[in-house]
Amino acid sequence: MRSEGPSHSSDWREYQRQLQRTSRRRYLRSRLPLLALYGVTLFALLGAIVFSGPWLYAHLSRKPPIPERVKSPSSDGPGKLFRGDLASFLGPLRPGAVPGATAFTIERGGREFQVETTLDPGLQSYVEDLLGRSLTHQAAVVVMSPVDGRILAMVSYTGAGGQPGKNLCLKADFPAASLFKIVVAAAAVEAKNFHPDRNLTYQGRRYTLYRKQLERVEKGRYTNEITFRRAFSSSINPVFGKIGIYHLGQDLLQRYAQKFFFNEPIPLELPLEPSRIEVPADDFGLAEIASGFNKRTLISPVHACMITAAVANGGTMMMPWLIRRIRDAEGREIYLAGVETLATPIRKETALTMQHLMQDTIAHGTCRRTFRTLQVKKAFLEIDMGAKTGTINDREDRYKFDWLSAYVLPRDKRPPICLTVLAVHGKKLGIRAKNLARYIIEHRY
Repeated sequence: MRSEGPSHSSDWREYQRQLQRTSRRRYLRSRLPLLALYGVTLFALLGAIVFSGPWLYAHLSRKPPIPERVKSPSSDGPGKLFRGDLASFLGPLRPGAVPGATAFTIERGGREFQVETTLDPGLQSYVEDLLGRSLTHQAAVVVMSPVDGRILAMVSYTGAGGQPGKNLCLKADFPAASLFKIVVAAAAVEAKNFHPDRNLTYQGRRYTLYRKQLERVEKGRYTNEITFRRAFSSSINPVFGKIGIYHLGQDLLQRYAQKFFFNEPIPLELPLEPSRIEVPADDFGLAEIASGFNKRTLISPVHACMITAAVANGGTMMMPWLIRRIRDAEGREIYLAGVETLATPIRKETALTMQHLMQDTIAHGTCRRTFRTLQVKKAFLEIDMGAKTGTINDREDRYKFDWLSAYVLPRDKRPPICLTVLAVHGKKLGIRAKNLARYIIEHRY
């Protein structure tokens, strides 16, 4: 059967071209509705762009509105204050004593500010009354929390005939005496591996310091043997003099004095004078410094309390702080204190050994009789206490500087404290510093 189609090649090509045109027409007809839809959509978009162009231009070219400026609390006075600002902000309080209240009002730049302190009003009031009845020429008491550095009481007292107005707690005008043995003992424990039961020797009396007593004699007819623990708690001057010469030397004494912030500024919201020390190179000078038997090592009551607090706090010295919060007249907070670590002068193990030495001062040393009645009271059965005393006259022998620095660490939930008491006695001896401290501790607990 013959097939239908072209009879020769030219007719066949024409036939193929016709088939292709027919196929394209059919394809276009099938896609015509879709193409029409695309066209209408495109036309609508172009129209929208044309008609909305001026509106878009107007709105896109508009700058964002500037919000109305809100007046800050600092626009008429100080803004947010930082710790370093407080000394100048509170400057006009100088040189008078800190107001003995939990809050007081000051005026700066014509504006009033409410200042909240860390002081415990009951404790502050008690200490003020106690010092007023102390019969001392001058006295100063600092009570501090060893765990966060809060100052709970700061009382400065000047008796009749003195010059009131100075806050003695902030003045570094007082010989440290045997309080410096805390620093020396810590250096001996940490740097020279001294332990409390190490045997040491001395010649002569306990509280003198002569060159003959400092000779390196281990045993002899006139040699006394004593443990390091008892030498500290009984404050034996020749023993510590020999420790300074033969074990520590100038460099170590200087280094540990600096670790405990002698000759260094101590940040406080009020102007605190730096404690001062000069460590000489000669043997007798080293013995004087190490035993505290000199009048050139000067310390403030605040600093003395901080040293004891570092021992009580496992070797960490916290930043002392007295101002808790400051608000402006509208009640807006412009300063809020925070807890900060100042330094870690000794390791925790050294601090624990120092606590044992200071506990021996109360159990068997220079505070034994004073604290005996306190220790047997029920309220003190779960409390660990340690202390260091110090006594020395001024250069002209007119006044006696009488120290006690102590810590109180309850084993229950009661908060710990450290306190330093300075009693300056004139011709007549007033209440001793260790007795004043006992009264304060008993009132607190």
